[in-house]
Amino acid sequence: MGEVITLRANDSLRSVVAGLGDPLRDKAATTFYGFQQLDPVQLSNIYRSNWLGKKIINIPAMDAVRKGRDWQAEQDQIELIEAEEKRLGFWNKLLEVKTKARLWGGAALLIGTGETDLMKPLEAERIGKGGIKYLTVLSRRDVTTGEIEQDVLSEYFGRPGYYEVTGRAEMVRIHPSRLAVFLGAPHADDLIAQSINQGWGDSVLEAVYTAVRNADATAANIASLVFEANVDVFRVPDFMASLSDQEYRNRLMERFTLAATAKGVNKALILDKEEEYDRKQISFAQLPEVMQTFLQMVSGAADIPVTRLLGQSPAGMSATGESDMLNYYDLVSSIQSLEMTPALYRLDECLIRSALGARPPEIYYSWAPLKQMTEKEKAEIGKMNAETSEIIGRTGLFSSEELRSVVSNKFIETAFYPGLDQAMQRTGDDWEADLGGGNEADHDEGTQPREGAEPSTVADATPRTLYVRRDVLNAAEIIAWAKGQGFKTTLPADDLHVTITYSRTPVDWMEMGSTWEDEVKIPRGGARLMEQFGEARVLLFNSNMLRWRHDEMVDKGASWDHPEYQPHITISYDPASPDLAGVEPYQGEILLGPEIFGEMKEGGSSLGDGTFP
Repeated sequence: MGEVITLRANDSLRSVVAGLGDPLRDKAATTFYGFQQLDPVQLSNIYRSNWLGKKIINIPAMDAVRKGRDWQAEQDQIELIEAEEKRLGFWNKLLEVKTKARLWGGAALLIGTGETDLMKPLEAERIGKGGIKYLTVLSRRDVTTGEIEQDVLSEYFGRPGYYEVTGRAEMVRIHPSRLAVFLGAPHADDLIAQSINQGWGDSVLEAVYTAVRNADATAANIASLVFEANVDVFRVPDFMASLSDQEYRNRLMERFTLAATAKGVNKALILDKEEEYDRKQISFAQLPEVMQTFLQMVSGAADIPVTRLLGQSPAGMSATGESDMLNYYDLVSSIQSLEMTPALYRLDECLIRSALGARPPEIYYSWAPLKQMTEKEKAEIGKMNAETSEIIGRTGLFSSEELRSVVSNKFIETAFYPGLDQAMQRTGDDWEADLGGGNEADHDEGTQPREGAEPSTVADATPRTLYVRRDVLNAAEIIAWAKGQGFKTTLPADDLHVTITYSRTPVDWMEMGSTWEDEVKIPRGGARLMEQFGEARVLLFNSNMLRWRHDEMVDKGASWDHPEYQPHITISYDPASPDLAGVEPYQGEILLGPEIFGEMKEGGSSLGDGTFP
């Protein structure tokens, strides 16, 4: 009867055959994690001599402060607050304190008010204009923490009850309310933070130390291999047997010194008939990938994209690094909102009072985004917001007053129109929406029509069938793509278009309104499909703008022969077109020209293309 082996049931991976989970056979069973705490000398050496370590400390600290803050207040108030920040050297000192906190595990900004009793709690409400005299950066090495506050009812519970700094003659105790405290890498265990680090965090370098050291060691070994890239090998008869003779050794060294000289001058190597020469070369083909792998590990450990850490362009086809940078910007934004804003709260309250002499409750700030939009991008977004507001306004679901409030809030929150909120406050509720668009002289309040003037009326335009399209401006690119996918024939370049409306029901064209965009750019990527509509092979894509425009015309009476509207471009009617299942849809940018209105005609449109949507 075979031996029965019983394993204790748990949820870990075990294998009797492979030895997994067996502490006597599985090599990984003895693996455990330890913590190597770096002393201040090591931290200083890494920061001073290692470029990776210095960047890991400096980059997030710099990115967290380099764009500053956007204050929401009256313009004169903003100018006073920014002048106070400049007087105190606020941004330079904020960068310094954040850098030292990441390096040493903690640092603080001392709010200097000129008071001598620094153990007295700082009351922001008592700060007047010019009340902050100075800001002083204190690193963890400059400050000694007092006993940890154990009173659960205290706002400083779990933090030091006081801090001590060496003064001129004695230690000066400082109440924690007078310090804006920043931590490096915070602890998940309060017991460790209190008993080992005295309320401070760890240096950021400690978590990435192994990855940085491995990358440095790999780079150093690769550098050493450069000296061994080419090794000359000589085979000399009776070499080992003759080495005992000193004269032979001297002649040997002189012999190969002369050989090396002759090779360098004449590019020829002279050897005895009995000697042999060979060259050993080391291949570096895989070393760049190995080095890049270690640098990527450093990048992941530091939570900094390779493009930002190394300052290099993304590698690989279609690589932009944009998603990595957006994730990094989100990380920096989290540091600003979750770490820096709470740490600066009391200082900011004092700063506003020191700048203005009071604390208006409506003043607040937001951190300026790291990714700055171009003026063109801002204008396009503003235009889309205005278009959306116009379309919603036409539905009649909301009053002009309601839309004014919502749209103005949108512009204020995005700071699209600086000072709009103050301008609206000055205007107040005493305003009227200008919806007429006519001559102001004809609409002056309290004036009567001119004598003999006839009331002006505008007759509706004669209803007509309607066909609206936008021609494709970059048709040559799309045709080149189609040829590359196996289409032998396509529609001509001047016939590629997108249909917006195809109304058999006559409508008043003047009621259809107008679009804000004379040209439309469909960005690259997104949902793209190749489908067959009857005999037509078409490229499907998405565009909210085209959908909204189509729906707007349908709401105004235009008909549509299909259950739904789907923007598309007809590529070909050729029966010999390739199987669409094997066609890779066009993923490039699509540029559309202005809207072209025309009447429908039997067998085709007035534009003469002979096609229907």
